Amino acid sequence: MRAVRKITAAAVLALLATACSGGGHDAGQVSPAGHGGTAASGSATGARSTSGGRAAAGPRVTITPANGAKDADPSAGITVTAAGGTLTHVTVRTSGDPVPGGLSQGGTVWRSQWALDVSQAYTVTATASGHGGTVTATSTFGTLTPGQTFTTEILEGYHQSYGVGMPIILYFSQRITDQAAVERALQITTSNPVVGSWYWDDPCNMAPTCVYFRPRDYWPSGTTVSFTGHLNGVQGAPGVYGAHTLTQTFDIGPSLIAIGNTRTHRTQIYYDGKLRYDWPISSGRPGDDTPDGSYLTIEKANPVQMTGPGYSLSVPWSVRFTFSGDYYHDAYWSVGEQGFENVSHGCVNLSPADAETYYNLAVPGDPITIMGSPKAGTWDNGWTEWFLSWSQYLAGSALHEAVQAGPNGSTFVNPATLPPSTATAPLEAAPAGNDAAR
Repeated sequence: MRAVRKITAAAVLALLATACSGGGHDAGQVSPAGHGGTAASGSATGARSTSGGRAAAGPRVTITPANGAKDADPSAGITVTAAGGTLTHVTVRTSGDPVPGGLSQGGTVWRSQWALDVSQAYTVTATASGHGGTVTATSTFGTLTPGQTFTTEILEGYHQSYGVGMPIILYFSQRITDQAAVERALQITTSNPVVGSWYWDDPCNMAPTCVYFRPRDYWPSGTTVSFTGHLNGVQGAPGVYGAHTLTQTFDIGPSLIAIGNTRTHRTQIYYDGKLRYDWPISSGRPGDDTPDGSYLTIEKANPVQMTGPGYSLSVPWSVRFTFSGDYYHDAYWSVGEQGFENVSHGCVNLSPADAETYYNLAVPGDPITIMGSPKAGTWDNGWTEWFLSWSQYLAGSALHEAVQAGPNGSTFVNPATLPPSTATAPLEAAPAGNDAAR
């Protein structure tokens, strides 16, 4: 997990290509009301003379938060409006996170894209032009210091490699009740185009609230994923604000997919889209059945000390796929039953050579689908995001919208506008209804 806060001396946003750079106060300075011709409300007006000697009213610029505000709500962001003219330039100066924004189609309203940082000083300078002339307004203000904050951690490691099923997993230190506000602050950039969705899990195993991003179908191999949580200043619950910006970049490695069938006592291993191995296995014996479901590899170790009723063994070449302790692993003691009979305590038994081969290929996030079991899978017993169909996953989004991500970032879109998926199971997507007992 990496939490990185970007610091910038100034964020200058040119709204028109021909606009020149506007002035502004240094970050942290607070102007008295009326200083430099700026009204205390954060607005300014101007006028010019007409040929008839009458004054034409100039544009009026209003900046919110107002000049001199001490406890502005960071979640409300910045709004600049022009009446009687159009905005030609907006500059935001701060020592905190950059403040990108966008201009309305008519050129009369500018809004910041993300929440502002908590406990931070800002100076906004805006220029508008109209028939009455050109006017510049400035507002210097500070955002509130919240009584409570939440922190967010991301499971992925910096430039680590993950399997094609890996979700982005975020843990929140406080319960998030305004999940829509938080979801809007989450941005994904991918080297290959990806469609996906966020899914809220409240509570989850590891934190008061979790949220997971999963692509509609498995990630394309070789994709680089960059995540930014613009959470500083977002109000996640009444009076509880984010206080940091979270960033991370990781990679999606080659496709490695395992399909284990408890009835046929075999597992197929697909690598880079092709069947590479077809191995005999022994899965959970009656009463200790390995549960159905499309899981993901969580971790691996060589060996793992496994204990249970009547046994304590140091088990080589072990790859975990449930939190309760199910693994693909070396079971040298059951080689004679592998391919014929289920004799394990719930794990998938492999021969020593096969287990070592799989172990050396596996990274976290590789899909493992168990089929044919009389026991159904359990949600949250592992990374179970692929238990859900695409429509079920969308229902877990607070916005009920899909995410389209690519090299230029991500946007929320109406799922009904997306073309249908052409992915096929098991190589490009998880089998439907995979967690149900057979």
